[in-house]
Amino acid sequence: MKNNTHFRTIVISDVHLGTSGSKAKEVTDFLKYYSCQKLILNGDIIDGWQLRRGGEWKKKHTAFWRAVLKAMDRHDTRVIYLRGNHDDFLDQIMPLKLGKFFSIRKDYVLNSGEKKFYITHGDVFDTITTQMKWLAYLGDIGYTFLLWVNKFYNNYRAWRGLSYYSLSQKIKSRVKQAVSYISDFEEKLTELAKARNCDGVICGHIHQPAIRQFGELIYMNSGDWVESLSALVEDHDGNWNLLYYSTELEKAESQPAFYQA
Repeated sequence: MKNNTHFRTIVISDVHLGTSGSKAKEVTDFLKYYSCQKLILNGDIIDGWQLRRGGEWKKKHTAFWRAVLKAMDRHDTRVIYLRGNHDDFLDQIMPLKLGKFFSIRKDYVLNSGEKKFYITHGDVFDTITTQMKWLAYLGDIGYTFLLWVNKFYNNYRAWRGLSYYSLSQKIKSRVKQAVSYISDFEEKLTELAKARNCDGVICGHIHQPAIRQFGELIYMNSGDWVESLSALVEDHDGNWNLLYYSTELEKAESQPAFYQA
């Protein structure tokens, strides 16, 4: 995959800048290594919830935006920032267009070859985040704590020479309610794409990277840059793939390592 570093479209979501769990350096490396005609930042890029609760903005979080600006300057990359639930502060200013290359929107329809994809963060179908924000905030605190525990657990695993292990991903895969929620989420969003006369949907929100077929409709999720470290990429023939950042491969190579799945 490394011999192709320029794509037609790159979709990134759930970076959660402003939190300790954000892998800002890794996603910045990604944007420095890969270029594209169109970069879609599909929600929860800045975590306003955590920043309001005392989250910390670091230099590496600013570096992410520098990489975005450089992409716009060097490659004429068009950047489309779609609002998520954690960056709902954007409601106050969107829709907003800054020059030729940067816009902030609620959703977007992307033409990809002969297909059309409806792109949305995905929280529109999450009743917890749209109707019960207090419960969503509580869940966010629990998730942040789980990431904190996960950090120390993986420091121990690294000391033992073991690979990274995601506690939250394991819990999601084991808890019946979580599995059911993800399945319902995927089906509802594909139904929304059909209602918008699109051939598929591209989303984020649930931190579960995926490319799946639901009948004639395509469901794609770009994952996140907290644990999955993944992005969706479209080549110039309209083919889509998931790219993952690999910390293990990075240790063995002099430049950032990414692999296709």
